[in-house]
Amino acid sequence: MRSMQSIPFRRRHALCAALLAACGAPAVAAEVEPGNERRATELDRVTVTGDIAYRDRSDATAPTLSYGLDYFQRFEPLTVGDMLKRVPSVGFVSDVLEYDGARLRGLDPGYTQILINGKKVPGAGGDRSFYVDRIPAELVERIEIVRSPSANRSGDAVAGALNIVLRDAYEFDGGYLRAGAMHFDDGKTKPVLGAVGSGEFAGGRVLGGINVQGRHNPKRKRSDRFESLGGDFVDREDQSDVRDGTDTSGNLSYVREIGSGRLSLDGFYVRTDRSETEHSREYDHPSSRARGNLLSVNDQKVDIDQKNLVLGASYAFDMAGGRSEIDLGYARFDDDRFDTEQETGYDNQDSPPSFDGLEGTRILTDARDRELSLKLAHKREFDAAKLEFGVDGADKRRDSSLRTSEVKAKKEGQPLPPYAEFDHQRSRIQERRADPYAMLSGKRGRLDWETGLRYETTRARIDLRSEEGAPLQRQDKDYSLLLPSAHLRFDLTGQDRISASLARTLRRPDFDKLLPLTLEEEYGDNDFVGNPQLRPETAWGLDLGYERRLGQRGVVGFNLFYRKVRDLIEVTGTGRPSAKALEDHEEAVEAFLDEHPGAGPGAPGYPALDPDSFVFTAANVGDGRAWGAEFDLSTPLTALGLEHTGVFLNYSWLDSEVEDGFGKRRFNNQPRFVLNVGFIQDLPEWGVSFGASYRRQGGAYSRVLGEEVSTDYGADLEAFVEKRFGSRIAVRLTGSNLLDASKDEAFHKFDTFGDQLGRDYDEYERESEKAGPVYQLTVRYAF
Repeated sequence: MRSMQSIPFRRRHALCAALLAACGAPAVAAEVEPGNERRATELDRVTVTGDIAYRDRSDATAPTLSYGLDYFQRFEPLTVGDMLKRVPSVGFVSDVLEYDGARLRGLDPGYTQILINGKKVPGAGGDRSFYVDRIPAELVERIEIVRSPSANRSGDAVAGALNIVLRDAYEFDGGYLRAGAMHFDDGKTKPVLGAVGSGEFAGGRVLGGINVQGRHNPKRKRSDRFESLGGDFVDREDQSDVRDGTDTSGNLSYVREIGSGRLSLDGFYVRTDRSETEHSREYDHPSSRARGNLLSVNDQKVDIDQKNLVLGASYAFDMAGGRSEIDLGYARFDDDRFDTEQETGYDNQDSPPSFDGLEGTRILTDARDRELSLKLAHKREFDAAKLEFGVDGADKRRDSSLRTSEVKAKKEGQPLPPYAEFDHQRSRIQERRADPYAMLSGKRGRLDWETGLRYETTRARIDLRSEEGAPLQRQDKDYSLLLPSAHLRFDLTGQDRISASLARTLRRPDFDKLLPLTLEEEYGDNDFVGNPQLRPETAWGLDLGYERRLGQRGVVGFNLFYRKVRDLIEVTGTGRPSAKALEDHEEAVEAFLDEHPGAGPGAPGYPALDPDSFVFTAANVGDGRAWGAEFDLSTPLTALGLEHTGVFLNYSWLDSEVEDGFGKRRFNNQPRFVLNVGFIQDLPEWGVSFGASYRRQGGAYSRVLGEEVSTDYGADLEAFVEKRFGSRIAVRLTGSNLLDASKDEAFHKFDTFGDQLGRDYDEYERESEKAGPVYQLTVRYAF
């Protein structure tokens, strides 16, 4: 572990070159079991044997990378987010040690489709994204990266799709127990408990599992604020930020053969009970040693209660010379937040500073997302091709409630009044979809091909009540899109293949951009109002790939991608003055009338409304492009005589171009690269394995009205050592965040569009957050 820490990041290219040299060794041709034909007897290999697992080679015609749970398991990932940070092209802009919104190809989470068992699920994000760190890793059988979609899946996948395949009774046999604990650098210890079992039941097979894991993330933050970039110092903020909670989950799967068909029932439930506690103090001096005068004390606590429930039932059976399938699904996501923030201010003009007021804000947020789905499909074979056709139907409803109360206490020692009066906003967004599709696929010699057409129709209704007693605002929006796709895969040799894909995809508008609700001073001094008439963004995408089998288990691949996005949704002006501009004008008029009683608008010197801040909205304006190159390697070093040494490497170079009101930029928060490299060494004669994994993500930039943010990320190093006792027991010690990863941000803040264009700062802020290492000791027992 010390030797890995001592390798500077600037030497990563030398390390990559060494691994690439290993790839160039002669490969031994061998037939291997395809990754999607997993046996129900892999339990021992997954949990207690020393065999090193590698990336699977998918047989899908559409470009797909497949990673089984055993690929990740040595590093004991807690969540799907922990797993995804090790696969190609997935970036995150979450806080340190948080991996929630997955960004495939570095694009916003809303551009990435998250599927569970091939089905869409509702999530917490207003951008329709799903928080992948809410799904425990122990529920997962494998993760598939679908770089370009087929017609038989939803087209909401501009960047691609991440399919989380849960364990099911048909593929898993036996059981195991898992127990352990995680220790954090602030001295806290959290439990990790789990159990999975599968076997014969009621004429079929059943699998059940439970998992309880503690979550804890103590971070330290510091912010320094200045009048402008290179300007005078204003204040410093020291902050502690602790995320604490417990995730409890369970899953159940039942499979049974009935007549000529197979019935499958499955479901999972995850509950997240979490609190986020922040305490900060502001000072008028940049040195933490000198401290300076105290300006304010701020305390915030957010209690979060989230519930995920997904149920599915499918029956596949022979009919009319082919195979038909009926698939029912129900998904539900509940998100309740209780947010209280209190700030005590001090007047720095006095010596020592005196009390200058106590303010409190309470925000109660409730979100309920329900989605009911039905799929009817039929497949049949002809002499040279396979035909699949069907229809996907969905009924989605998202109910949101936001209640806000603000109180003040002016005298020192006086408690805040109770939070009694709340502003209440409620909204409902309903979407009904019927998406017919048809696909043709076939194989001719060494060529596999697939082509399809999907027609997505959406009927949306948006209801908003901006406050209690206010009239209901209702907006309707219907749209339909034709989404063609085509995929080719050609086997050059038994080990080499090339692939090409072309597909049209879409991204639906964010929920918070659809609501016709006016938010005052949302962007600096500017207001924002949603636009329920937004159309979805559409994109044409091209993927070109090459993949080579290395020996019996290794794989190396290279892929180029390009996306042309049209009807981009950007913030744009309406020309109407903001509430602040109107308020400033009223104050100027009142001051003029005080000096000139009885004067009217035509009087000399009467103030004219000359606003510098406006109401902005979201609209479909402009186009964007994203492109990049992706390399991945997963192989044992058998060709070098090191059959018990496995190496892993993926590197993605990412770029894009968008034009907004200020000029050209990349897609917001797209990192310039994502690098993962690691190794696993097995010592079979001792029953011991060890390994390390290193991750680095390039800098990112974001620009919206009123704010520009540059973000840099520190490197992440993980390591493990494992000892096996016979064929049933394994003890594993894992260390993560061993380099004390940091996230450093620079905020350029402006009041108005004109100020931002002219670089007239409201404030420039530098913020850095850091977290310490986490150690986990786990025992697994297979039976």
